[in-house]
Parts: sequence; C-alpha cells; structure tokens
Amino acid sequence: MRSFNSYRVHNNTFNPKFPLVLGFLLLLLFVIVFASFTRSNTTAPTTNTTTTETISPATTTTTTPNGVAVHSCTKIPSSLVDTILHYATSNTTPQQTLKEISVTARVLKRRSPCNFLVFGLGHDSLMWAALNHGGRTVFLEEDASWIETIRAKFPTLESYHVKYDTRVAQAEELMELGRRPECSVVGDVKVSGCRLALRELPELFYETEWDMIMVDAPTGWIPEAPGRMGAIYTAGMAARGRKEGETDVFVHDVDRIVEDKFSREFLCEGYMKEQEGRLRHFTIPSHKANLGMPFCPGKEE
Repeated sequence: MRSFNSYRVHNNTFNPKFPLVLGFLLLLLFVIVFASFTRSNTTAPTTNTTTTETISPATTTTTTPNGVAVHSCTKIPSSLVDTILHYATSNTTPQQTLKEISVTARVLKRRSPCNFLVFGLGHDSLMWAALNHGGRTVFLEEDASWIETIRAKFPTLESYHVKYDTRVAQAEELMELGRRPECSVVGDVKVSGCRLALRELPELFYETEWDMIMVDAPTGWIPEAPGRMGAIYTAGMAARGRKEGETDVFVHDVDRIVEDKFSREFLCEGYMKEQEGRLRHFTIPSHKANLGMPFCPGKEE
C-alpha cells in the first residue's frame, strides 16, 4: 500500500480544450434560448387589455387586446456573455477534462439554480458560475493575490480568501485524528471538536445549505502544501448537517493519495455515485433529519 508521503507531481499543461468548452457553453445558451422561445409560443388567452408576461431572461411575450402575441428578446445574461468571450479568446483552459467537467455539469443541469460552493478559484470558475445561472456560486481561494487578479478581470465572481493550518505531510496523523468519535458527530462545523474541521471559513459557509460542493483546492501536490484533508472532511460534514435533502460533493485529483483516501473515508464509498478520470462524485444525504444514520452506509457506529 502506498503511504501518504508518496506523491505524483502533475504536469498542469494540457492540450488546448477551449473549442470544446466554448461549444459546451454555446450549447447551453442554445438550450436556454430555445426553451424560452418554446414557452413564449404557448397560446395566450384573449383579453380586452394589453398584458405583459415575462417568460424568461431571454424572451418577453406581450398580448395585445385582440389576442395577438408579440414576442421580443432581451439580452442574454452578462455572466454567460463574459464566459463565452473569455473561453473564445483565451488559450488557458480548465484543468479538468471535458469528461470530468461533464459529470458536474449533468448534476448542475438537474439542480440549478442552486447553492454551489467551490474550493478553488481557477480557469474554470467562469464556467461553473455560468452553468449555475440564477443560483449562487461561491469560490474559496488560498491565494489572496490571485483573487485580486481575478476580481479585476471578472468582478461578478463571488470569491473569498481562506487560510489553512494543515500540511500534506500531516495526512497520516490527521487521518487517525479524523477517526475519533468527535469527528463523526453531526452538528455545527464551526464549533466542532474535530481537528479536521475548517472552523475559520467565511461566515456565509456556515449560514448556507450547499446543494453542491466541489473540492478542487487547496494545493496538495507537495508535502509543504496545505492539502485537501480539511476541505474534504468539512464538505462531508456540511452535507450531513443540512436540515434535509442531499448534497452532491465532487473531489478532483483523486489519483493522489490524500484525495483518494480522505474522500473514501469521510465522504464514504457507499455514497459514491461515479468516478470519471480524476473526478469523484458523491451524493450525501442529511443526517440531521435522521440522527441514527451511521457515518457511512453499512458502517455501524
């Protein structure tokens, strides 16, 4: 068995994929506009007064006194405009592959607009925000200077600076600490007694019930890096602590030791839905609604 001190250093240079990503976003735009046009063509009742009905952000239908429907188009969402222009004019592309991106995109298609939390602010951030149009997409980033760079270019993205007090070199120790009884208690993560709990995230993290969480940060490919131990654990506990329903959690880079072992241990193999390449998808139900549930399916306390 490989130890936590075995690492793979990734080559972050990928073949340009921006035509694929752009095509994906253009398809999304087509679906939005087509759906709006279809709805606007429904028969409106004849009235003696002029009425206006907003069908979607893309189309408005006005009914005249004689019952004739007049359709007009408004602007597409600015977030989508920015996203298309960015990927159409940049050779810098998301580090996830198209197949990996598609796993999360399929869930977003079903759940958006929703509350979507992403650990990491990267070249894919505009895409995630656009795909969750109408919802709230929040990014947590360890590099304050990078946040300022992105804010200057894309001020509509909601991002916050976070600090981590762990190191990848501590992974084995943190795994053992994470197996202690206090780490399986479902409750307020902010006051958790578990060493793995991230208790100093922005207040909005603890106030929001997240429908989707992506763990693609902090950095974790060298022993001195913060590692994703706490992010993975905290994502799982936030999902268990919601009042009802379930949270879809995604972990990237599961070919690395920490991401592999910590996602299996704290997000649970029994909750795993699929894995595509280096991306793993888990669906974790609320444990607060049923405090008798074991931490992992089939694993009694």
